[in-house]
Amino acid sequence: MRGWLAVKQTGEEFEELVVPMFDEDWEKRREGDEFAPSLGKVPILWDGDCVVWDSLAIVEFLADRFGKELYWPDDETACGMARSMAAEMHSSFANLRRELPMNVRKTFPFKPLPEGVRGEIERILTLWAQARARFGGGGDFLFGRWCAVDMMYAPVVTRFITYSVPLPPFAELYMKAVLSHPHVGEWIDKAQDEPWVIEHYEQEPA
Repeated sequence: MRGWLAVKQTGEEFEELVVPMFDEDWEKRREGDEFAPSLGKVPILWDGDCVVWDSLAIVEFLADRFGKELYWPDDETACGMARSMAAEMHSSFANLRRELPMNVRKTFPFKPLPEGVRGEIERILTLWAQARARFGGGGDFLFGRWCAVDMMYAPVVTRFITYSVPLPPFAELYMKAVLSHPHVGEWIDKAQDEPWVIEHYEQEPA
């Protein structure tokens, strides 16, 4: 989702290749030429002879190509915080990723969360609150206008919806803005048409 949103932000046409993951052919497929040199890491972006994988690397590559203003706040202080938040999302929150896998086609009733997940959700909400309070006055997103940090946290927004996580009003308003963004809406609509499922992600949390 993050890589797709980043490319969509350019406004340029692009070809999308959707690859089934974790089926019986996955290990063989991920070693093929279509994934070189990422070795199965997705998303992966081809631009001519240039290959870029990893969602944050794709954001930075596109910012260099199409303009930083499409992806990061103009204010230097805001930009520093936005980059830090995006990097933390990229490298952290392992408990959340493991216990609440992303599935935009399911909604489960809320169940008590493990302590590690609760702590990571509290950290995310703190970051959101700080960004909104300091830099969000110019719009509905974390730094006012839609930017890369919102793209990086968009999958978290969908997880909170899928698992019916109770959240404070300010977070619900922010999530409504993210889900109302046309690029996010288009991605979620496309996801409904995928012809396969990852069975582990279909199960209601224990």
